[in-house]
Amino acid sequence: MIDSLATALIIATLVGAVWALVHVLRDRPPNRPLYGALAVIEVALLVQTVAGIINFANTDRPVDGPEFIAYLVGILVILPIAVLWSMTERTRWGTGVLIVACLALPVMIVRMQQIWELRGA
Repeated sequence: MIDSLATALIIATLVGAVWALVHVLRDRPPNRPLYGALAVIEVALLVQTVAGIINFANTDRPVDGPEFIAYLVGILVILPIAVLWSMTERTRWGTGVLIVACLALPVMIVRMQQIWELRGA
């Protein structure tokens, strides 16, 4: 886990949720800048996942491996699924899925940090 990247991801996903909310309130589908920002977030999530797997492989801490790895993989699939959903459902409900995804990711990141810190203490 890269703690500074985790913090940046939490902030970025919350900003993404607010950005998608603006689209919902204006009754507009997501646009390219929003999708671009979500793509940047996805790349950062990939970096966090790779770093998490490397750190897990090299640690002697008693971390719950299957749960930790499941969260690492989970954060990678949520955003692409939400983006595909929003691209096929071009209504405010499709954009609402982006909001839900962007709000689920910080929760998962915080939970990963808890698994890493609490069980490793």
